[in-house]
Amino acid sequence: MSIPLSALSAFGAAALLATTSSAMEPSIQKSPFGKLQSGAPVDLYTLTNAGGMEARITNYGGIIVSLKVPDADEKMEDVVLGFDTLASYEAPHPYFGAIIGRYGNRIANGKFTLGGTEVSLGVNNGAHSLHGGKTGFDKKVWKVVRADLKDGISVLELNYVSPDGEEGYPGTLNCTVTYTLTPANELRIDYAATTDKTTVVNLTNHTYFNLAGAGSGPIADHELQLHCESYTDTDKDLIPTGIIVSVKGTPFDFLTPHAIGERIGTPGVPALEHGAGYDHNFVIQGDSGKLRPAAKVTDPKSGRVMECLTTEPAVQLYTANQMDKPIKGKGGKMYERRGSFCLETQHYPDSPNHRSFPSTELTPGGKYQSTTVYRFSVVEP
Repeated sequence: MSIPLSALSAFGAAALLATTSSAMEPSIQKSPFGKLQSGAPVDLYTLTNAGGMEARITNYGGIIVSLKVPDADEKMEDVVLGFDTLASYEAPHPYFGAIIGRYGNRIANGKFTLGGTEVSLGVNNGAHSLHGGKTGFDKKVWKVVRADLKDGISVLELNYVSPDGEEGYPGTLNCTVTYTLTPANELRIDYAATTDKTTVVNLTNHTYFNLAGAGSGPIADHELQLHCESYTDTDKDLIPTGIIVSVKGTPFDFLTPHAIGERIGTPGVPALEHGAGYDHNFVIQGDSGKLRPAAKVTDPKSGRVMECLTTEPAVQLYTANQMDKPIKGKGGKMYERRGSFCLETQHYPDSPNHRSFPSTELTPGGKYQSTTVYRFSVVEP
């Protein structure tokens, strides 16, 4: 279920305008971002709101290249990891800022049965398929449908048509992803898709956040609250076992806010050992299909606060545990292990192989719709 733009004020009443000293005119600007090795040109779109919050997004992979938001002292800082050049995004990287599809997260052994027929996918994570396979939506040039202002709000709408059989998935999937930068300091992402054959779809965004600023060090002191009473248990390959586990009495209990690093190294917890930290699918309270709170993160140093709202049934918390070697990012800053976190709103991993999980099937005549909002504010004095 998608929420109309006219209803945005209902969700942003707490932060109607950015806390900057002077108002600006909302805008959206296009500039060249370079060419891929294939010669295909790629552009960069800069969205701004009246308070000066800025999002830069490229139509290569729908990647959020930068996101500048104010801190408690009205200082703007880029809070997402990424690169300065298109070439760096074309090289292997851990999905910085990208649209993930056709299926976010893992599918065991790259196989599932659909309508009595076994489907075989491209595998790229050991024996498993991860984030759409070897060449997922993060590596596609998306068509720009519109890049303009609607009622004074910056909107960027992207489209990609995934052909039948791409990475093994059945059906031609017509996908639209719309980024909206609202006056309430929200970056809203609306996903929509249709198919001509029964298929599965699970779209998300893989932005890495550090609310103190990208490349500013560990996020261990960031305080996290998850509106989640349970998570999906996994094996050593992070494939769901099918068991839903209560977070109570475990290091996965973020129902009350506490520092991300407080329990991340708790010994003797197999689920933490499997992920080398947090890399788990949390089940969000409330009705799936309705926009509702999933998470809230606060950086005590900068005073920045990020809330995540979604219509999805779950969210993957990932604390960049696999970034064993520092990665050189924007402005020469180094991105280190556990120096960022992801909140990937989604259906459960490996759902096509678990009938008890919410279905990710999409049939002809049906429409996949999903909305996620990342809302920024500051700690109230």
